[in-house]
Amino acid sequence: MNKNITPKQLLATWLLCMIAFVAQAQVLKPASWSYDVSKKEVAVGEEVELIFNAKIDKDWYLYSSDFDPDLGPMVTTFTFQKHPSYELVGGIKPVKPKKKYDELWEGEYTYFVGTGQFRQKIRVLQPDLQVKGEYEYQVCTDVTGQCIPFDDTFAFTNKQINVSGAAAQPAAPQTDTKAAAQPQQQQPQTQQRPGQALAPAGVPDLATAAAAAATDTAAAPVAATAGEDNNEVETISAIPATEPAAAEGDLWTFMLIAFGSGLVALLTPCVFPMVPMTVSFFTSSGGSRAQGILKAVVYGLSIIAIYTLIGTIVAKLFGADGANFISTHWLPNVLFFLIFVVFAMSFFGMFEITLPSSWLTKVDAKADQGGWLGVFFMAFTLVLVSFSCTGPIVGSILVASAGGETIRPIAGMLGFSLAFALPFSLFAVFPSWLSGLPKSGGWLNSVKVVLGFIELALALKFLSVADQVYHWGLLDREVYLALWIVIFTLMGFYLLGKIKFSHDSDIKYLSVPRLFFAIATFGFVVYLIPGLFGAPLKALSGYLPPQTTHDFDLNAIVRQSGGGNTALVAANTSENCEKPKYGDFLHLPHGLQGYFDLEQAKKCAAEQGKPIFIDFTGHGCVNCREMEQNVWSDPAVLKRLREDYVIAALYVDDRTKLPESEWYTSSYDGKEKKTIGKKYADYQITKFNVNAQPYYVLMDENENTLVKPIAYDLSVDNFVKFLDAGVEAYKSRQQVARK
Repeated sequence: MNKNITPKQLLATWLLCMIAFVAQAQVLKPASWSYDVSKKEVAVGEEVELIFNAKIDKDWYLYSSDFDPDLGPMVTTFTFQKHPSYELVGGIKPVKPKKKYDELWEGEYTYFVGTGQFRQKIRVLQPDLQVKGEYEYQVCTDVTGQCIPFDDTFAFTNKQINVSGAAAQPAAPQTDTKAAAQPQQQQPQTQQRPGQALAPAGVPDLATAAAAAATDTAAAPVAATAGEDNNEVETISAIPATEPAAAEGDLWTFMLIAFGSGLVALLTPCVFPMVPMTVSFFTSSGGSRAQGILKAVVYGLSIIAIYTLIGTIVAKLFGADGANFISTHWLPNVLFFLIFVVFAMSFFGMFEITLPSSWLTKVDAKADQGGWLGVFFMAFTLVLVSFSCTGPIVGSILVASAGGETIRPIAGMLGFSLAFALPFSLFAVFPSWLSGLPKSGGWLNSVKVVLGFIELALALKFLSVADQVYHWGLLDREVYLALWIVIFTLMGFYLLGKIKFSHDSDIKYLSVPRLFFAIATFGFVVYLIPGLFGAPLKALSGYLPPQTTHDFDLNAIVRQSGGGNTALVAANTSENCEKPKYGDFLHLPHGLQGYFDLEQAKKCAAEQGKPIFIDFTGHGCVNCREMEQNVWSDPAVLKRLREDYVIAALYVDDRTKLPESEWYTSSYDGKEKKTIGKKYADYQITKFNVNAQPYYVLMDENENTLVKPIAYDLSVDNFVKFLDAGVEAYKSRQQVARK
C-alpha cells in the first residue's frame, strides 16, 4: 500500500466508490417526457405539430434521431399507429440537437443535453382524433460510463387538441407514407474497432466531423412499417434537423492545437527573422519606452484581429449547413486533399504561394504613414509578407475547422494568431530575451520541409473520408498505412540529412535536436508497421480507415482458425453444448466464443463445469465497446474469459422478435416482451434491480450470483480480480455441493 496516501484522499476515494455503487445498483431513469401541441384548436383538414419534450438529468445525454442508425448508438425512434383520424406529414424533426464526432464509432452523432425536443407534423382528417404510438431512446453518461435504452407509449386525443368540424376539405389519406423503407427489426451492425474514449484528440481534428460517418441514408427520412397486434404502425427516425446546433466538446482542444500551429509558424523562414527586426523597431524608434511597448502590444492585437476576422469570414461563408456538406460530400474532401498536397509541394520548395505584389505595396505604403493606424498596417504587412510560409498552416486550420461547428474557424484563428502575435509583444516588453534567440539559418527551411511531410500525410485523411463514404476502395487501411510509413520514413531520412531539397543548406554535422526528431520519426514508423498485419494502433484510431477495410488482418485470421481459443471453441462445438442461437448476426469481440441466450449458456455451463460470465450490453452502448476494446483486449482478461467462463452476451436493445411462444408479460412494468432486447432488459431489472449497461455478472448454472457485479471500469487489474474472485467462489460453491 502507498504510505503517502492521506486520510483525505482515502475519504475521497471511498466517496467516489460509494457514488459509483449507488449509481449502478438501482433502476435509473435519467430522462422524463412530456407532450404538447403547437395549437390547441384545429379544424379538420388543418395541420398541427405534436411536440415531445424530454428533460434529461445532469451529466446524462440522450441520442437524437437524425444520424445514421447503422453508426452504432441507438437513435430515437417514434412509432405511430395508423388511424383514419390523421395522417403524418413528413417525419420526426429533432429541434437543435448538438453534434459530436465519436472516434470509437467512427462517425458523427447528434444528442441532447439538459432538454430535448422532437416535433411531428400531422394533418387532422376526422373530428375524433386519436394519435397513439410508442418511442424508443437511449441515454448515456460519461461520469459512470453507463448507457440505458428505454421505451414508452404516448397518446394524443381530443383532450389535448380540440378538433372542430370540417372547416376545410379533408385531404385523402395517403396510401403509403413510407420513405426509404427499412425493416424495423434490422440489426444495427456495430463496427468493432480498437478505439478510445469519446473525446477525440490529436492533430487538428482534420476530419473528425466526417470520417466514416454520415452517408446519404443519414440525411434521408427513414420510416418502417410493421404489423403488431393487427394494428399498422409506422416507425420514423433519422430525419435531419432543420436547424442543427453548434457542437460542443473539443473546441478548447482545437484552439490549443491551433495555438501550437501558431508557434510552429513562427519558426518558418518567412517569419522568424522578422521577430528581432520588428521588436527592434518598436524599442529603438522615437518616443518613450512605454510608448514603444504600447505600440508593440497594439501590433500584436492587430495581428490577432486580422486573423480572427479571417476566421469570422470563413464561419459566415460555410455556417452549419456548409459544415455538414463538407463533412459528408466527396467533392470538398477531395478538394481539401488536393489543397493539402499543393501546400506540401510549396513547403518542399517546388514553388511559393504568394499574394499579388500590388496588395503588399499598397499595405506597406499605409504602414509608412506612421501613427496608430500605421501600426495596424505594419501588422497587415507582416501577415501578407509571411503568407508563403503561414498560408498553408492557416489554410490547414481553416480546412479542419470548416468541417466542424460555425464557431470553429473563429476559435482556430484566435488560437493561431494569439501564439503568432505573442512573441512580438513579449520581446518588446523584455528586449533582453532577444539575445537568447537562435540565429537564422538553414534550419528554418528544414522546418518548412518537415511541415511539408506532415501536410502530405494529413492530406490522405480527406481522401480517406470520401473513399469510405462512397466505397471507392482506394485507401483501404493497409494502403493508407503503407503510404504513411513511406512518408514518415522519408521524413526521417531527411532529418538525418540523407535527402536534400533545392533550398536546403549543406549539413556539416547532425545537431542533437535534429537527431532526437529523427529518432521520434523512425519510432513512429516502427509503431505503424504492425498495423499492416492487423494491429489495432489504438493511438491513431480516429485517423485511420476502419479495421474492417483491412484485407490482411493477421489477428482475425488467427482467431478464425481457432488459435489461442481452443478450449472454448471445443466447448461450444462439442456434442454437449448447442450451437449459439442468434450467432449468425450477434458476435463477441476478439474472437471469443459464447452465447446470446441465457438458457443455452446455463445448460453449457452445467455440462462444462464452468461459471457464467454475463455481459449486459447493447448495440448502441459506446461504453460497452470501450470496455471491450480497452479491458477485454488485455491478454490476462482474454485468457480468463476463454478458459474459465461460459460467456453470455445479453443485448438489451436488440429488436429481433422472439418466437411467439416466448412472449411474456413483465412482472415489473406489466408490458408484453416480444424481442430479445426487451426480454433481457427486463431480466436485468427484475433480477438485479439495475437497468444500465455495461453490467457484468458472474453466476453459476442455477443463476446464483458468485460475487458482487461490476459495471464500467477501465482498470484491467480490477477486472482480472473480479474474474478470479468469480472462479474461486464457483469452486467453493461446487465443493460445498459435493459434500
